[in-house]
Amino acid sequence: MRRITRITTVGIASAALALSVTACGGNSSDAGSGSDGDKAAIAYDIGGRGDQSFNDAAYAGLAKAEKDLDIQGSEAEPSDGEGDADKVQRLTELARSGNNPVIGVGFAYAPAIKKVAPKFPKTTFGIIDDASVTGENIANIVFNEEQGSYLAGVAAAKVSKSKTVGFIGGVETPLIKKFEAGFIQGVKDTDASVNVLPQYLTQPPDFGGFSKPDLGKAAAQGQLDKKADVIYSAAGLAGSGAIEAVSKAGKWNIGVDSDQYQQKGLAPYKASILTSVTKDIEDAVFNLIKSVKDGKPETGEIRYGLDKNGVALSMSNPAFADMKDVIAAVDKAKQEIIDGKITVKTAP
Repeated sequence: MRRITRITTVGIASAALALSVTACGGNSSDAGSGSDGDKAAIAYDIGGRGDQSFNDAAYAGLAKAEKDLDIQGSEAEPSDGEGDADKVQRLTELARSGNNPVIGVGFAYAPAIKKVAPKFPKTTFGIIDDASVTGENIANIVFNEEQGSYLAGVAAAKVSKSKTVGFIGGVETPLIKKFEAGFIQGVKDTDASVNVLPQYLTQPPDFGGFSKPDLGKAAAQGQLDKKADVIYSAAGLAGSGAIEAVSKAGKWNIGVDSDQYQQKGLAPYKASILTSVTKDIEDAVFNLIKSVKDGKPETGEIRYGLDKNGVALSMSNPAFADMKDVIAAVDKAKQEIIDGKITVKTAP
């Protein structure tokens, strides 16, 4: 029997009790112990499950592990306006309940994992998109987002008719700047005459730019008004608003993290999603869970780039798959990046 228990910061103590009562495959652990890999948990980033992007990709990895590895999965949702103390409490309860590994989805979990991981030395903690916090029981799952974004820039420059394309970042952080940097470089290397309009929805410490579709929609409309005919959004749930606006304008979207052409929540707009810069978060999560279950837990930096298909451009939209000249340009750029002939910038 496998079960998913959803935990939020509000009422987390009672949720932890529920876990210990309903869980199949282990009792709550003390601070020095971990499960044998029969229970695994993911703690979501801003926007939570249902963002049609980053968090949903992590969930897919957990769901795959439940099916293929016969593990019991738990999910923990973020709360509005939460701080590091809330994340510390969430990760502590997940570890104390016997989950192993416990995976924080997003760099925002770094301070919490730094505090919690040493208290549970037999539990593996994974963190996606952060390599700053390290430890013997910490797995840093990171991606070369700039490489996939470069390919998106190549595609955008090739299909743009107005010679103007847009980039929307959810929050102006070093991680999202990697998306911007790669995209702009790919555009300019392909056609220097194409103008790129970069825009961020919020600035730290306001991370609402990852969770508010209305902000994405307004930003996209502003770029459409400036004649952008291809818009690449790296904004989590907020990106869905941009996708809606671009679709209604009859222009091209480039999605992010998941293959957004395939996301059910975006089905009304799928025809406008030319391609997506995918990160293989699903397999990264699954691989970490499997490593723990196999008794050989992954730790340290685990990097996914173009060379391992850890980042890529999706080909689900038949319209994109039929653009032979665009695909040829993308394939050429991909090979040159892998061969080291092109070095992609990580900052604009």
